[in-house]
Amino acid sequence: MVSDAHRHIGVLPAYPFYGGPPVNPDTTARATIKQLIADLNAEGTDRALVLPNYGIPDPEIAFSFNELVIEAAQTDERIRAGLWVSPRPADAERTLRALALAGEDGVRALKLSFLLGGRATDPACRPMLDQIFDHAQRHGLVVHVHTSPGAASDIDEVGNLVEWYADRVPVHLVHFGGGMSGHIKLVGSRFFDWIAAGKRVYTDLSWAIGFAPYWLAQEIERRGIGHDRVLFASDQPWGDYAGEYARMSAATGGGELADLVFRDTFATLYH
Repeated sequence: MVSDAHRHIGVLPAYPFYGGPPVNPDTTARATIKQLIADLNAEGTDRALVLPNYGIPDPEIAFSFNELVIEAAQTDERIRAGLWVSPRPADAERTLRALALAGEDGVRALKLSFLLGGRATDPACRPMLDQIFDHAQRHGLVVHVHTSPGAASDIDEVGNLVEWYADRVPVHLVHFGGGMSGHIKLVGSRFFDWIAAGKRVYTDLSWAIGFAPYWLAQEIERRGIGHDRVLFASDQPWGDYAGEYARMSAATGGGELADLVFRDTFATLYH
């Protein structure tokens, strides 16, 4: 049995990324709950945290999928919902509407990304960050944070959210820092330092560079902590379920750590 701690639903319009023609790179994006459930059945996925699809610079599209992820969670008991929120002042009204849904059945997370603008240390974002984490604490939710590379989303920026809020709210760092520098900073010390300090920090290794899952597994064994803080995630349709599964299976070795990564930690965190 496999639990997927990070996948998306919703089809985005074509967009001219990086100055090219309009394209749809997320070729396996799903528009309907029926299609999503068919994917879970085909994969053998037992549980899944499902989030709004996003990736083009129009936050309204990501917000528009919040009702769909709630409906998915209330349609199939295997599915848990994560709601799209944003700390940007320009998104405040939409985020407040999303936060009003935080108590709906099946909601287990709030999804936060700076890829569409803002940054963790921008003073203008702090009031809404406080509200997002306050709602997460009130409703017992996880804050699911994107950590891909770039000035707005580097682990040095996003790591502040762990420092500020993870004493009281679980923070799931998606993509394990999102690149070489993030992986080395996290495995080298920061991830384990946060755990030792009592921070409620979790991660997944979707999109991670090849060496990172193996090194992280070795450090977990060497240090004796962190085994219950790592989750499997496919990031469908932006990720590759089969590839992510094969890589994490090889890195975790099929023992107790594998049981935690593929099933037990999800059951604890996203219940």
